[in-house]
Amino acid sequence: MRTRFISTTSNFFFALAIVLSFSAPVLVNAKPHGVDDLDCDISPATLLALQQAAVTELSTLSDNLGCVQKDAIGYPVNQDTNLEGFYRWYIDSGMYRYAINNVGNPLKPAPFALNTLTQEKQVVAYFSKLYGFDPDSSFGFVTSGGTDGNLHGVYYGLKYLQSLDPKEKPIVYVSDEAHYSVKKLADVTGSELRLIKSLPNGQMDLEDFKQQLSSTNPALIVSAIGTTFKGAIDDQEKIHEIVAAAKVPGAYYHLDAALFGGFLPFLKDEKARTIVDHSKMKFDSISVSGHKFFGLDEPAGLFVTTSEVMNHLNPESIPYLNGAVPTISCSRNGLTALKLWWKIKTTPKVAFQKQAEEIVANAKYLQGELQKMGIKSWMNPQSNTVFFERPASSIMKNYNLAADESNLYGPLAHIVVMQHVTRPVLDNFLARLATTITSSKK
Repeated sequence: MRTRFISTTSNFFFALAIVLSFSAPVLVNAKPHGVDDLDCDISPATLLALQQAAVTELSTLSDNLGCVQKDAIGYPVNQDTNLEGFYRWYIDSGMYRYAINNVGNPLKPAPFALNTLTQEKQVVAYFSKLYGFDPDSSFGFVTSGGTDGNLHGVYYGLKYLQSLDPKEKPIVYVSDEAHYSVKKLADVTGSELRLIKSLPNGQMDLEDFKQQLSSTNPALIVSAIGTTFKGAIDDQEKIHEIVAAAKVPGAYYHLDAALFGGFLPFLKDEKARTIVDHSKMKFDSISVSGHKFFGLDEPAGLFVTTSEVMNHLNPESIPYLNGAVPTISCSRNGLTALKLWWKIKTTPKVAFQKQAEEIVANAKYLQGELQKMGIKSWMNPQSNTVFFERPASSIMKNYNLAADESNLYGPLAHIVVMQHVTRPVLDNFLARLATTITSSKK
């Protein structure tokens, strides 16, 4: 895997350097007005030398990343990117020559001609169906990551609730173990935030939610579909029941499903699939990451909501962008959308299903082995995250493990079992962990 990664990277930069050295425009004897004292002659040999120096430095970077990649098991990033075919096409087709930008409303004719909006629409249609939305009455776009999706979830939710009841300000509710971005977004939007306590397993404490829920203000509830550290899933059905009983004057439900939104819809367990099914759970929007389960090699994500919600935005019309723009961000990465399109076009559903089952099964295996070793460990249902008592600092560093503190459990670490975290990788970790435990007892 590492060798293939390094080879692909080296080939990419070598090809790019060669193409640039022979075909890129070179400013020869071009002296702009007012800069006659500057020497603007740049030879092809100079450009090639600069590129070769850059390639040498980046090759060292690639070597270093390859050394740590195989043991990077503490964060939810899928290292099995499998994008060699995409980059081969990217160079061979000459696509690297185009500065693409998916600016504007993804559903309207593109204001900027060099875009990948056609492919982005196909991506949105794929995921709309995957999450139980009606493709004909839904709206979405490719984001820069899960936080970008949460930003739009909070923004869309606030605008929607304000359109229903302009007099009362919505209140944002989220658990204290949900992703920190929601707290920041409430601050950025000037919204009142009510931080709900969590149960020991990381799930939202519904009794505390019931106590903090206002019956006079609209509610914007962000449910964690996989809390950041413990991988807990908030109980959407119970949350809906509590909101209905309180007769809240309007509610908006956003799912932060950055990691779990990738694999839950592909599991055999119908209960797991239902969690991210809009037609059954009646959430209003969802944010999912593209660099986690789906294995993009850069931060990316997807935001999906209903057309009804989007139509309540009433954004300002921007004539040079063909009307109203429903995204907060202006310029958006068209290459990211293309990579996500490549993923869904070249990966059969059965492959995603196999990957989903394997990461959950491997997480269960890991927890079982930790318990056999006498190490306290925990794992939530439908989760690929195992959290356990924190090991020696050498283990933490070698395996790039994330740390957390718990009043109940003490110092913790966790492993997020992604596609590259195979049984051999876990066995290697367990063997090294056992060695450190034995050494500490001597």
